[in-house]
Amino acid sequence: MVTKDEAITLIKRFVTMTKTQFGKTVRIVRSDKALELGRSTEALNFFVEARIKYETSCDHTPQQNGVVERKHKHLLEVSKALLFQSSLALKYWGECVLTATYLINRMPTKVLKGKTPFEILFGQVPAYDHLRVFGCLCFMTTSKHGKDRFHDRAKACVFMGYPFGKKGYRVMELETSKFHESRDVIFHENIFPSLLLIKTGSILSF
Repeated sequence: MVTKDEAITLIKRFVTMTKTQFGKTVRIVRSDKALELGRSTEALNFFVEARIKYETSCDHTPQQNGVVERKHKHLLEVSKALLFQSSLALKYWGECVLTATYLINRMPTKVLKGKTPFEILFGQVPAYDHLRVFGCLCFMTTSKHGKDRFHDRAKACVFMGYPFGKKGYRVMELETSKFHESRDVIFHENIFPSLLLIKTGSILSF
């Protein structure tokens, strides 16, 4: 979301997705009196038409959003840990948040009696064998089509997470900073390119 006025559009998409993909119906939407919702005719009309109850917290009572605040804190803590471990530049905080969300959804929690959010939603235990160390060095195999035998067969990259809706990995080229999504990736999980550049005093170009 780039601007707050996109909130209602994203909420509409989320409501539709949960009903289509999981057969679940959103019954309540709660906010801290967000202006983009509370004063939006489009938003209020949508809640009425979709029979969704819209609730707001009282002024100066963040404790009423306790569950949301705790989960938000948890998400930020995991994201910071990923950023610290990988030594990536702060501008990649979004990739850290997406990866943190992916991992948290696959972690058992006491709230769900030892089950994971993934298991509750999909009805099956998540797989873990595809998980890799965030920010590590990896090599993405390049297509052989149209390349001569002296051309590079792989590109050096940084592992940046898991793409939505695809069975593969999201990586960033070290040389160009371009992002790619691929299944053909070889990982070196104990090597962090960003950390090596910092230690050698090189200038970070990505």
